[in-house]
Amino acid sequence: MSKPLKIALAGLGTVGVGTLTLLSAQAKLLEQRCGRPLRVTAVSARDRGRDRGVDLSPYRWFDDAVEMASEADADVVVELIGGSDGPAKALTEAAIHAGRHVVTANKAMIALHGPALAAAAEGAGLTLAYEAAVAGAVPVIRAIREGLAANRIGRLHGILNGTCNYILTTMRETGRSFDDVLSEAQRLGYAEADPSFDIDGIDTAHKLAILASLAFGTRIDFADAFVDGIRRITATDIAFASELGYRIKLLGTAEACEGGLQLRVHPAMVPVNAPIASVEGVLNAVECESDFAGTTMLEGRGAGAGPTASAVVGDLIDIALGRTTPVYGVPVGRLAQLPVVPMKCHIGPYYVRLMVYDKPGVFADVAAILRDHEISMEAVIQRSRSTTEPVPVVLTTHETPEAAMNGALSAIAALKAVAEPPHMIRIEPIEAARR
Repeated sequence: MSKPLKIALAGLGTVGVGTLTLLSAQAKLLEQRCGRPLRVTAVSARDRGRDRGVDLSPYRWFDDAVEMASEADADVVVELIGGSDGPAKALTEAAIHAGRHVVTANKAMIALHGPALAAAAEGAGLTLAYEAAVAGAVPVIRAIREGLAANRIGRLHGILNGTCNYILTTMRETGRSFDDVLSEAQRLGYAEADPSFDIDGIDTAHKLAILASLAFGTRIDFADAFVDGIRRITATDIAFASELGYRIKLLGTAEACEGGLQLRVHPAMVPVNAPIASVEGVLNAVECESDFAGTTMLEGRGAGAGPTASAVVGDLIDIALGRTTPVYGVPVGRLAQLPVVPMKCHIGPYYVRLMVYDKPGVFADVAAILRDHEISMEAVIQRSRSTTEPVPVVLTTHETPEAAMNGALSAIAALKAVAEPPHMIRIEPIEAARR
């Protein structure tokens, strides 16, 4: 029998325990596929006494994960601690320095420090694998880096956060408010006690930065991405979106354009007949548009113990079999430095919801402001009337530069008849829906 692949695992939360469980349950299958056993030799976590529902006695325990990365009897260190810096980054650097491969599910660390860690791993002839960092069980890293390697990708977009997708789906299906559905998501364990990382779009942006680096062969400065979350989405917006033939999704989009790349995360209205519009609940999906392969979409469970552990162990299998690929598909020294185009340069159609007092001349004032900013309206909807309370007025526009939209909305917000700042949602006229 070939010698086992020895694994040290840091982090025994949901994914860490899921990985141990999978390695145990599938041991014979994995040995058959790898030609060698995959054997955990050491583990590390913050609380040694906590009952995690798995037997940890066969493994050497390390209180210090960084020490484990340097000293454990292991060929591979699996990092499942999380966080862009701190122990996760330190143990990854220590493992590489000690000559050990690294498998991680840490999207924040790869998004912010990926090129530096990749350079260290490549310089040492080691693997830095991170399939589990984006979309859980959905093999999107392999698909872009290897499956579409013969193509130039012009655009990719995706639903990369199951918490946000669950909230938006449930709001549409039930008509309930954002706050109410968020509270339910927290009770069900889909959202953290502090959900800001998810609902403010940061988690999606980390994952998008990774995908953009792979798809376009470029270094991405995470700080250059435009990031907006779903806090301002209301049940009213979702109802109007349905009436107009759209669904609202939190999308991460990377797109080649004149002058560089667009890199943006924000709620978007997508046509109801677009494939990505039907991705509901906690599912994730990524759609790539490339020159020879055309449009390709991958969909599946993006989080949880089983799906994420599946991706982690998939990377371990590659290492056991000796399959190696540069971290970003090309050596990190060959990554380009494409500029990220400012969001004000984005051009597209828009949805705008106004809350206005229903007085004569209000809409004429709004129309005049749009005219002055060279914005052409496509549709207008007003359903309710009131002499005392503000009422919603919805309009959609033809394609226009974002800078013009922002200028118009600032002017509209200053009108006395407008009760609150206008709410704008970008419309994504996804090409697949038009074919």
